[in-house]
Amino acid sequence: MLEAIFNETAEHMKKSIDSMKKEFATLRTGKVTTSVVDHVKVDYYGTPTALNQVASVTSLDATTIGISPWEKNLLPDIEKAIQQANIGVNPNNDGDFIKLFFPPMTVEQREQIVKQAKGMAEKAKVAVRNVRKDANNKIKRLEKDKEISEDESKKAQDKIQKLTDEHTALIDEALKSKEADILKV
Repeated sequence: MLEAIFNETAEHMKKSIDSMKKEFATLRTGKVTTSVVDHVKVDYYGTPTALNQVASVTSLDATTIGISPWEKNLLPDIEKAIQQANIGVNPNNDGDFIKLFFPPMTVEQREQIVKQAKGMAEKAKVAVRNVRKDANNKIKRLEKDKEISEDESKKAQDKIQKLTDEHTALIDEALKSKEADILKV
């Protein structure tokens, strides 16, 4: 019974960290990656569709992303979607291909992106703490229903706290790594 709660708790905490890492991937670092446009949705015959499902997205060099649509008539829609996504650049459309030129980041931009990363990390920590709260409530319910003793309840809550501390440390580690990436010139 308790083992199932521990496993479920660890799994949910890991999912919170994975979600944060996916969000981190959309942040720009010194070298531009194609994940910067992952959240861009293109109007594909009336359906919002991920950009990488209607075009080939490649990193041409450290500051340029190239987008080659599979259907040429999508160029204006892709261009419009990129402008609406507000990723900090204007698309250059040459009729066959769209290029996104990212200027080198200023110190202020880097600091702003670090703030965003810290916000994402804090959101992940809140999610982990909410998972801890749910697990502790389940344990207390078991104790109240006399399915486990008070000692077992205390030990189980201590174990949940250890899981929380471990996952919070993993979040801090990931944030520190991402911060270093962003600030590296």
